[in-house]
Amino acid sequence: MLINLTDVFTSEGKVKKMSQTLDIDRVSYMGATYPVIEQSDVSLTFTNIGTGQVLLEGDMTLKVSIPCDRCLQDVEVSIDVTFSHELAAPSEENVQSEEEEQCFISGYDLDVETLMNNEILINMPVKVLCHEDCKGICMVCGHNLNEGECGCDTFVPDPRMAAIKDIFNANKEV
Repeated sequence: MLINLTDVFTSEGKVKKMSQTLDIDRVSYMGATYPVIEQSDVSLTFTNIGTGQVLLEGDMTLKVSIPCDRCLQDVEVSIDVTFSHELAAPSEENVQSEEEEQCFISGYDLDVETLMNNEILINMPVKVLCHEDCKGICMVCGHNLNEGECGCDTFVPDPRMAAIKDIFNANKEV
């Protein structure tokens, strides 16, 4: 969805507010795709802050279903997206630098979908847990340890004691 900002760039002191509905059904992040459960509209405010300069401010909230990093149970995560960008009107001096820095604006047209995709990715949580003391899954059978013990032998011998164990095993009579 493109929004033309010519009137905001050319009128000093102009403020333009708008609300946009985006149809986002999933978020791709770090090689995985997560379904979007709920989302709010994107509220945008454009303020002319000088000749050929616009301050873009906005926010959005969405809920995404992401698996817990320890037990793999789905967790509903709320992502609050708040952003602020200074946009410059296209001119011959800043055409190349603007394209490199801000891929969501082309000339006087703002691509809201690209902007929001970038902002959502920036605000994605690094680690997701179903609760702070999540026990994870059994390394042997994969049972969710939050639901109870599985009975697997999870004893890992100390590798520093391997030499002593070998000595005892060598002197053992069969």
